[in-house]
Amino acid sequence: MAMAGHRVSLLMATVAMLLAGCKEEAAAAQEGLALPSGRPVSFLDIVTDTAGAAGATARFRFIDTTLQQGEDRSEDMQALCDTYALGRVDGMVPAPQQIVITLADRELPYGEAHPEAVQFFEAYGIKNGSCIWEIF
Repeated sequence: MAMAGHRVSLLMATVAMLLAGCKEEAAAAQEGLALPSGRPVSFLDIVTDTAGAAGATARFRFIDTTLQQGEDRSEDMQALCDTYALGRVDGMVPAPQQIVITLADRELPYGEAHPEAVQFFEAYGIKNGSCIWEIF
């Protein structure tokens, strides 16, 4: 009986830690993130269930309602990889070999195209604890 109580306590502690992580992600989504451009972005979600060209891939999706077609946001996307995504891939199973950063001007379901939507994608390899830009 004591072993069952220990398992329940362990399960409750695990659930509490997961909920705390969800609260952290929700807070980041509501607060917006600081970028080199000074433009506001909000975290949307992480997609980890589809492989990329390099194998396991973590796709971090962000919304910037001011995003315009043709602008250069490469510095912002590098910063999102370095300061946001990289610290969140530790412990993912399988371990991502690549991070993809997506900026979109609106929330869209993953994998769906929308003719009026503006979306930018950049891919980064993970090498020696750094995000290394890759041609995508």
